[in-house]
Amino acid sequence: MKNIEKSKAQISKLIQELSRKLPKFSDGRIDYTNSKIAPVITIFVKHKGKILLLKRSDKVLEYKNLWNTVSGYLDELKPIEEKAKEELKEEVGIEEKDISEIKLGEIYKFTDRTIQKTWVILPILVQLNEKPKIKLDWEHSEYKWIAPEDLKKYAIVPKLQKSWQNLQES
Repeated sequence: MKNIEKSKAQISKLIQELSRKLPKFSDGRIDYTNSKIAPVITIFVKHKGKILLLKRSDKVLEYKNLWNTVSGYLDELKPIEEKAKEELKEEVGIEEKDISEIKLGEIYKFTDRTIQKTWVILPILVQLNEKPKIKLDWEHSEYKWIAPEDLKKYAIVPKLQKSWQNLQES
């Protein structure tokens, strides 16, 4: 648990620092469009041993048509769990009442040289009470419930497998 608190503190410090340096959208969120570094959450939604996998649409900026989980920029100073719940509702229609547990993993960095960006990734595992009706937003074109060990069978975004492993170890 100590490492999780350390991860939260590191992420919070990074967001504060980037908030001072980077432009903002009209709603006050940090604009990471041209930033070389961006903190993000990668949320694995799990129900009865299966995880929710989402195919990114061709409308997103990076990693078009690759499989991912619910994810989002940490673009404002707010509790990580609150941001995770917002992303779940926005991207797939999962409500707070559907969630039985939220578990944070440890952060790690990954530099994708093809797009010249360093991702600071905080993996999150969300356990559901029951299987919800998934309502996709524009960021995704389809979804599947899969066994976690089947992740490697899909064309996934970089380091998604590492994020899953990180959660199993924490």
